[in-house]
Amino acid sequence: MRKIVFYGAISLDGFLADEEDDLQWLLDTNLGGKSTYEAFEEQISTFVMGRKTFEIAQQLMGQQALYAGKEKVVFSRHNLIDQKDITYVSGDVVSIIKKYQQQSGDNIWIIGGGSILKPLLEANMIDEFWIQIVPILLGQGKRLFEPGNYRYRLQTVDTTQLGEMTEIHLKKVD
Repeated sequence: MRKIVFYGAISLDGFLADEEDDLQWLLDTNLGGKSTYEAFEEQISTFVMGRKTFEIAQQLMGQQALYAGKEKVVFSRHNLIDQKDITYVSGDVVSIIKKYQQQSGDNIWIIGGGSILKPLLEANMIDEFWIQIVPILLGQGKRLFEPGNYRYRLQTVDTTQLGEMTEIHLKKVD
């Protein structure tokens, strides 16, 4: 069965984005020329995100294809753009992701969106986390971990210093 993983950056106070979905605070972070992203992405064959995350990613990529040649699943009530490797879905997050988990392929990456992450946490489906912590306090915004009915014991696999940012790799303890 395919692993379901989360990889993403948060502020020190736990926010994915500010209250207006602005990520400039993240884009301004000095990584000191280091990245774990490329190696992480090689492990992924399916990218899962919500509509807002998809729209922001499209904006940031400009004319470049978003995760070219790889399967993208976007939770949205409407099709946003017509591309052969994008599937738009709506409905029960857990049921939809379980179907993808049964298919062949590499890991499934949950990108941003506490509203997608929360039901997967409640169903005990997230296997590993790569969380990059940026030393900034936003005070308010969109939280990575929304309040919910879940409790995880995690094991630290590794920590990596990426300039100003610290990445922690965690895996679920069974």
